[in-house]
Amino acid sequence: MYTIGLDSGSTTTKGVLFSNEELIDKYLIPTAGNPKKAMSDVVGYFKRKYVLNDLKLVTTGYGRKLLPADLVITEITCHGKGADYLSPGVKQVIDIGGQDCKTIQLNGKGNVVEFSMNDRCAAGTGRFVEVMMRTLGEDITDLDQFVQDAEPVTINSMCTVFAESEVISLISKGEDREDIALGVLHSIAQRISSQYSKLRPARGEKVLFTGGLSKSATFAKVLEQYVSAPVKCDELSQYAGAIGAAQIGIKKLG
Repeated sequence: MYTIGLDSGSTTTKGVLFSNEELIDKYLIPTAGNPKKAMSDVVGYFKRKYVLNDLKLVTTGYGRKLLPADLVITEITCHGKGADYLSPGVKQVIDIGGQDCKTIQLNGKGNVVEFSMNDRCAAGTGRFVEVMMRTLGEDITDLDQFVQDAEPVTINSMCTVFAESEVISLISKGEDREDIALGVLHSIAQRISSQYSKLRPARGEKVLFTGGLSKSATFAKVLEQYVSAPVKCDELSQYAGAIGAAQIGIKKLG
């Protein structure tokens, strides 16, 4: 049996393809304001590349109900199962996506015990970093290299609009752009740690970092300082939701 796990995010749409229990391919594209088309394009990519007999489709994320699917599952549940696949036994997860940030506590078997989600404000999300980096004249994909030797400047505003004005003001005062960028990361980490603490995690317990911002090794290191625990990433961290969807599908539909 083939299973596609499809995670429709606000910024990117992620898909993974499993053959029975084996992950054989992955695909990510920008959602670009059209989640239904992005989801169809990801499924189409797999169908063009492979002969998929006995195919099951499991969807999650914002656009999870836009395509006919064999299973439709909430994203928190999928992120829990995906996190456990990437880091078996993990109990603490921080996921930072394009438009939201989630802190999730698991029971060590991929089942969600408690979670906190911020999806009402761009502060603390990948979108926030993208806007700040654009204001600094840099691309978010160059983030780690840009802040490599920086010393963080304090950023007081977490509202995207006010923070952008603050960044412009700091530039006009002669602050180094890379120091401002690192300050942005510290301000986000501080906000996320406050959200994370509401789950009452065991002190020093390992955290799996997922979502698009998990590609930044620098941010993972900054986050460690604020949650007082080791923060680990996986090369497939951005696909956690899609992997979780596929894993649930394999067990329920197989």
